[in-house]
Amino acid sequence: MLSYTTYEHTSSNEWVTFVHGAGGSSSIWHKQLREFKKHFNVLLLDLRGHGKSKPNLKDVLNDRYTFDVITNDIVEVIDHEKIETSHFIGISLGTILIRNLAERFPDRVSSMIMGGAIMKLDFRSQLLMRLGIIFKSIIPYLWLYKFFAFIIMPNRNHKESRSLFVREAKKLYQKEFIRWFRLTSEINPLLRLFRAADIKIPTLYVMGGEDYLFLPTIEKVVQKHEMSSLVTIQYCGHVVNVEQPNLFNHLVVNYINNLKK
Repeated sequence: MLSYTTYEHTSSNEWVTFVHGAGGSSSIWHKQLREFKKHFNVLLLDLRGHGKSKPNLKDVLNDRYTFDVITNDIVEVIDHEKIETSHFIGISLGTILIRNLAERFPDRVSSMIMGGAIMKLDFRSQLLMRLGIIFKSIIPYLWLYKFFAFIIMPNRNHKESRSLFVREAKKLYQKEFIRWFRLTSEINPLLRLFRAADIKIPTLYVMGGEDYLFLPTIEKVVQKHEMSSLVTIQYCGHVVNVEQPNLFNHLVVNYINNLKK
């Protein structure tokens, strides 16, 4: 089972589950934890091979991860904690896992908050993935990760986010990085499904105005999906919860509280 931590509220019945992205860990939510503990029960988890979670031995031997397998890890945790429903808050690749969980287990998802959401890989993103596939076994994965981080978060004001994710990625092993990178082979059909299917679960997208790779697609998705809304934070890049934590916290807490009214 994944490594995780829970913080129970004295009076609230609402659960919030945080899902980080590839190469990160639950520590990327350190600017959210204090505020969210004031309002909700909180579940922080480390995805397999990240943070304090070790890879599952069976899947290491198979040398392959899938989005369904990793999603099942999250469901196993909420089942173990007897959490019937939760609000799910994700960043970057974590938003794909949340959307996949909602597709497969919609009754477990009260709402989705998608920070730096990925719903389509444009030409530049696909080129990055192809380069990664070509060079993943040749050059050190950390060089690749630093390169990707710079492409996705290029501006000076994105430096803190880049540094945080590179620091967390250093805790991965090369083979673990390659297992996660192979997920890209199934990402396009999955994202195509997500864009086409209006799942009708309350969804808030929180995107940086400088998230050039992914914001244009989210703007289109919100126009088509009935229960979706978008807040764009100006002068902010991909990792909105790190770059603008106070605004992110305020927006998300208010969004969840308003759903209860």
